[in-house]
Amino acid sequence: MEQNLTMRELVSPQAVVASLDAPAKKDVLQNIASSAAALLGKESLAVFDVLWERERLGTTGVGQGIAIPHGRVPGLDKVSGFFARLAQPVNFEAIDDKPVDLVFLLLAPESAGADHLHALASVSRLLRDPKLCERLRQAKDAPALYRILTETAVVQAA
Repeated sequence: MEQNLTMRELVSPQAVVASLDAPAKKDVLQNIASSAAALLGKESLAVFDVLWERERLGTTGVGQGIAIPHGRVPGLDKVSGFFARLAQPVNFEAIDDKPVDLVFLLLAPESAGADHLHALASVSRLLRDPKLCERLRQAKDAPALYRILTETAVVQAA
């Protein structure tokens, strides 16, 4: 069954951080895992472990200052997204060796199947738009970031 999720269904206003202060990649992942876990009612370390294990397989720094860490978390009931703009860019070992300042975390249930991959592809397409990323970098606060993220995007889910 093909289903379209809007970015509003994927990301809540509470899941957007305008200025995450973290000096290194591991700190970014720990901080965003902690925020996501609190919103989802999950254990912070469990979420971080999923992200860190995925990162060990290869960087989720996709280039152009963007990282899309992702993973499957036991007990989730739906795919959930979290967005953070970093206070200072950090080395994320990105594929283009540029530091990362925009991070979109995607967490999925263990049983998500193709939904996780479709959401990941949609987020990647969204963040490939240089004009949108520039607007995200210039936005003054979390509500403005949320508006930019949710104004047009539809996430494909199978």
